[in-house]
Amino acid sequence: MIVLVAVLFGLLAGSFLNVVIHRVPRHESIAWPGSHCPDCGEAIAPKDNIPLISYLLLRGQCRNCKARISGRYPLVEALTGLLFGAAAYQFGFSLQLLSALVLIGVLIPLAGIDLEHRLLPNVIVFPATLAGLVLSVAVNPSGWWVYVISALGVAGALFALVLVYPGGMGMGDVKMGGMLGAFLGPYAFLAVFAGALVGALIGGTLMATGRIGRRSALPFGVFLAFGGLLALFFGRDIWGAYMRMVGGV
Repeated sequence: MIVLVAVLFGLLAGSFLNVVIHRVPRHESIAWPGSHCPDCGEAIAPKDNIPLISYLLLRGQCRNCKARISGRYPLVEALTGLLFGAAAYQFGFSLQLLSALVLIGVLIPLAGIDLEHRLLPNVIVFPATLAGLVLSVAVNPSGWWVYVISALGVAGALFALVLVYPGGMGMGDVKMGGMLGAFLGPYAFLAVFAGALVGALIGGTLMATGRIGRRSALPFGVFLAFGGLLALFFGRDIWGAYMRMVGGV
């Protein structure tokens, strides 16, 4: 039952996250005005604002001006619903579930904004870092220092990379890495490693096929978000498998 509730809540949350992705980079309020078509400005009626269903019924077009609605909208709604459901299945009804939902609800818009604008807004990252620390300490009060050290350690490591390779990433990635440390503790290092590995593979493939040049910038925040989700759901298992492998050598 909790999984179904989480999926439905995730679909609604995904609709809101689409607002965040669209408005925050434009420095617009996420609360006012209400949902409206970005092309004609017409307010979106409640019946046309039902996650997934409205997009299908409207065939991906604004009811008023027939402008095309980006496929990002149903994708974000579906992805948020699925991830919320997966978190509920894995963590059950607990404070850890709340922390997971908040992290998912932050990583999705950060990835979307970075993909479209090459930007990781402080207005999202800083409050999320504080929320991550508070929730992590609430889940594990005796180990509060682990999350503080992890946040500083991941951010420090990424900052060192910025100094060594200035074009490789930006300060937004550094701050996002610190945020991952606040939520994930030491597993944030796994998130960064996984994100860097996937980013290198995708970047290498795109360069090999001539789609980007050697100087082209990739949205590393997208890969950090992927790594963060991987660490959230499988970090403990991956680390345990690695330690068993090392111990067996």
